[in-house]
Amino acid sequence: MRTDLITPEGFTKLKSELNYLWQEYRPEITEKVAWAASLGDRSENADYKENKRLLRQIDSRIRFLNKRLEKLTVVTPNKQQAGKVFFGAWVTIENEQGEVKRFKIVGPDEIYQRGEIEQRKDYISIDSPMARALLKKEVDDEALVNTPSGVSTWYINTIEYDLI
Repeated sequence: MRTDLITPEGFTKLKSELNYLWQEYRPEITEKVAWAASLGDRSENADYKENKRLLRQIDSRIRFLNKRLEKLTVVTPNKQQAGKVFFGAWVTIENEQGEVKRFKIVGPDEIYQRGEIEQRKDYISIDSPMARALLKKEVDDEALVNTPSGVSTWYINTIEYDLI
């Protein structure tokens, strides 16, 4: 199940992607399709076929973004959250072997945003076992995380929020 939460930054990125697709990229590809169609026989026209395929992908993504943006709830961190782990927190944790990790707890839509070269390594989904184990914990608390290789113990070193 996907949680319908997103940070203000993530919401802005999704809106920007939607606007770019609708106002810039789609008209550009539509123009290419019209040009390729004007050349005649469409059955053997690679430009036409490729741009039609691109247009279908763009339209599919636009529909998805429109529906998804309606469902999402933007969660802005506030001062009452200070000291505890909640959605939108930057958390630094350490295990017994001294391995340290720092990441931000965000919505699933922010992990794999288009336009990013690859997945953000410093973001984890609120739906992940790690995030679920850390929720409502404070600095120096221990979190037991269920992993495929068993239960691992992590200690919370810092909790920070991007307060607007």
